[in-house]
Amino acid sequence: MTMKWIGKLTGGLLGAAALGPIGAVLGVLLGHQFDEHSDELQARLSAGEDVVAIGERFFRATFRVMGYLAKADGRVSELEISAARAVMGDLRLDVAQVREAIACFTAGKLPGFDPGTELTGLRRACRGRPDLLRVFLEIQIRAALAGNNLQGPVRPLVGRIAAALGISPLELAHIEAVSRIQRGGFRPGGARGAGAAARDRSLEEAYSVLETTAGASDAQVIKAYRRQLHRHHPDKLKANGLPESMMAHAKQRTQQIIEAYELIRERRGMT
Repeated sequence: MTMKWIGKLTGGLLGAAALGPIGAVLGVLLGHQFDEHSDELQARLSAGEDVVAIGERFFRATFRVMGYLAKADGRVSELEISAARAVMGDLRLDVAQVREAIACFTAGKLPGFDPGTELTGLRRACRGRPDLLRVFLEIQIRAALAGNNLQGPVRPLVGRIAAALGISPLELAHIEAVSRIQRGGFRPGGARGAGAAARDRSLEEAYSVLETTAGASDAQVIKAYRRQLHRHHPDKLKANGLPESMMAHAKQRTQQIIEAYELIRERRGMT
């Protein structure tokens, strides 16, 4: 049975149950729209538009996989525990959320934890919402960098996680580069009083944050800035199911993007 007929049949049955014959007609029309519109609409219908459920799954998966990565070399070091705690603190989780995050982190460390099943469920829930999966990977890399700097078996595992989420090696490399910049304390405002080498490094980092280059035109820079801002905008991510507890990460990334653009704009003399 094609997706088109599944959509029509489902819409008709739901409409009939809710509004009788008229509802059945409306349901069939909605089913037709299900087929004729975008893949995103199909994904949202399949996900039930339940952003709360998506957020809950995202939260649990985040800390379970974080625990799994921390245990990748057979033991969880104090530094890795501190890194996970730091992420919880940066996200400004409340007491109950920290308790749940620790429970999920602990579950991820257990021998029976299946990362494949966890990631498959997350990707299915976030279907049509690729930016959520990117945020998920950003948080994992953030914790892994602080925990062991992606050393040992952690790096290849992160690569497998990215592949399971449909994120390309190139995109993964960009996420890592930007995460390292953020971890190093990207402060474009402080570059004015620094030496030439430091100013050049800050400018290079700013281009990396926007995922563009110094050779790009002003118009291309603006386009890259808008693309990154749209991708990480907290309101957009929240509407797509990012839990409230993760909004601090989105806001930090948005601030980083704005600061990077302002530095480039200033150095180029853009109005």
